[in-house]
Amino acid sequence: MAEVYITGHRNPDLDSVCSAYAYGVLKNKLDPDNTYIPIRCGHLSGSTKKILKALNIIAPPYKGDVFPKVSDVMLKSDSVVDITEPLTSLAKNYDDANPSVIPVYDNKEFAGLVSVDDITAWFMKELSDHEKVNSVPLIKDVMRDQEDPIQAEDLFEEAKISLSTSKKRGLSVFDGEKFVGFVTRRCFLKAPKYNVILVDHNEPKQSVKGIESANILEIIDHHRLDSVKTTLPIFIDAEPLGSTCTIVYELFKRNGLVPDKETAKVLLVGICADTLVLKSPTTTPTDVRVAGELADICNVNVKTFGHDMFSYMESLSNVDPEKAILSDFKRYSEKGSNIGIGQCEATTLHDIDTYKDKFLQALEDVRDKNGLDWAVVMITDVMSEHSILLSTKNRAAKYLPYTELEEGVMDMPGVLSRKKQLLPEIIFALGM
Repeated sequence: MAEVYITGHRNPDLDSVCSAYAYGVLKNKLDPDNTYIPIRCGHLSGSTKKILKALNIIAPPYKGDVFPKVSDVMLKSDSVVDITEPLTSLAKNYDDANPSVIPVYDNKEFAGLVSVDDITAWFMKELSDHEKVNSVPLIKDVMRDQEDPIQAEDLFEEAKISLSTSKKRGLSVFDGEKFVGFVTRRCFLKAPKYNVILVDHNEPKQSVKGIESANILEIIDHHRLDSVKTTLPIFIDAEPLGSTCTIVYELFKRNGLVPDKETAKVLLVGICADTLVLKSPTTTPTDVRVAGELADICNVNVKTFGHDMFSYMESLSNVDPEKAILSDFKRYSEKGSNIGIGQCEATTLHDIDTYKDKFLQALEDVRDKNGLDWAVVMITDVMSEHSILLSTKNRAAKYLPYTELEEGVMDMPGVLSRKKQLLPEIIFALGM
């Protein structure tokens, strides 16, 4: 049985989190021979946490990368060999497995590794000194000095270098202060690969760290394609819909399944979030139909459910502005410029004067730290279908078709979608 991780993008919004959760439910039903594990590769915003908590939805666990680790290749020994035992106690192990190193314990506490080289060196010294072996030594008499252990979460490639430059045949592996296994040179003959399914994104720069070293099995997405390269053909379902959760629900139906009430609620959350309760220009008739079918399963009204959901968001006047901007932030390279566009939902725009200056300063920091030419963030009031754009200085900003309220602040009535409404205008402005 293989493990397959299902992950959204690095700035996990509700559609990303909910589609990973629900697709994991579907895949585990369709393929019980493998285990599908939803994860998130970034930290949740305060609003996302509050919404999930209010709706009693447990977010997928955090996994920062899919680089192969020492834990993926380390060995364990079932036998317990004590340091006070004679060397003959190792004989059966050598007959059965021919190991290059064996873990040794001192009264059930890990003492170190004894290797073939340790044993050979002891016997060669005896033969050199006495021209014969007079007695069977204890294991503690044979063991030589130990090298520093490595950690289970150390990267495969780094550990491989550590062992290749060591004179030892193997190294002990710890998880913090606890001995958990050991590695030998054979462990590093071939790097393992994680199996991964991407949802709500397909670009490697938006994905979990280490994606280039993983086996990508599927992509489920509703964005433009700038996909990672794969060595084999894979299943891709990329549709121009308002939410990845809509696609996941349609995959349930395509396979003759109906999501349970809890999974239906999770899917409805993702759809309401990404379509702004079906008001966003990215919303399609399919999103509307699917939201209605999910609401029937949950026995709720879509509009009421969505408005209640957004009411749980925290006020932007009380958040760390840089974290808020980066919580849903996309990077693009267009017309020779590197740009970043964030979006934050709010329950009102009436209090924007209390925090806009902090957000403008944070935008400059985000721009500089990420090597961007231009950074902007949309503050969107879902209920009133109105946004305010905050922007760093850029020559192209004057070509945006929005009313400038003051330097770096623009009024965007009726604008809700970053992807369908703002991004095209930014690309146009850059070309002017």
